[in-house]
Amino acid sequence: MQIIRIYEIPDCKMVSSGVGMFGDGVLERFMEWYEKQPRGIYPMDFLFWDSSDPEKQGFNWLYVYEEGMDVPNDLKIIDFKGGLYAVANDIDQRTDMDAMRIAVDEFLNENGFERDPSRSDLGNIITTPLIKETLGYDQMDYWAPIKAKAK
Repeated sequence: MQIIRIYEIPDCKMVSSGVGMFGDGVLERFMEWYEKQPRGIYPMDFLFWDSSDPEKQGFNWLYVYEEGMDVPNDLKIIDFKGGLYAVANDIDQRTDMDAMRIAVDEFLNENGFERDPSRSDLGNIITTPLIKETLGYDQMDYWAPIKAKAK
């Protein structure tokens, strides 16, 4: 049984929270807008650690932008560089990150892929409030950027 999935995210536009930390208002403002978006079959939001500016590092929360979406002026619409991702699932805030990295790396090595350090890891919560209430926790997908190994 394979526990790692591979997805391709196309280049697209995303609504960005900007860089912040939980509790400073940046991510909370994004969440206020995000919670008003219609929920589909799959979550359309991704969180990642943004270290692109050494002066201001923190989390950046993204949501796939669709034409005509009502986006507040304090949120930015950015170009997102897509690509291939290896996706693993575990319990939010309880994941053994070292074990997960090993499992992903073994899968990649066995299947002709390697990590792509030019892009950031992403994460998203995939459970709804009803599922969380029943399970007692959130499930989280961890997205590792990958590419085919050079031949």
